Amino acid sequence: MDDITKVIIVVAGYIILVLTSGFVVRFALLKASKKDKKGIAEDKQWDTGFIIGKCENILIVTLILLNAYTALAIIFAAKTIIRKEDIKKNSLYYLAGNMVNVTYSIIFGAILKAIMDFNLL
Repeated sequence: MDDITKVIIVVAGYIILVLTSGFVVRFALLKASKKDKKGIAEDKQWDTGFIIGKCENILIVTLILLNAYTALAIIFAAKTIIRKEDIKKNSLYYLAGNMVNVTYSIIFGAILKAIMDFNLL
């Protein structure tokens, strides 16, 4: 696999992850909370969480591609510290959303890394 193909695969991977992660998290939270979509969309913290989640996606995939697996814990810890007050108010909502987003990003990153490492394309 030549370098340009690798770059295209990585860029496409980031774009796909960022575009799909919100749907995955929203779907999981809707299933867990039995709320309608409108109820979650009106949450004041949704916009902030959405932006933080996208940054988290990018950082997780980047760390996986760089083989910096231990640094993944820093993301999880930092997000927990920063959103401490929100977590106190509705811990299950934030924990579930965070875990779904992290899990999805790690799986996506592992698949992208496998494609890159084993020249699956």
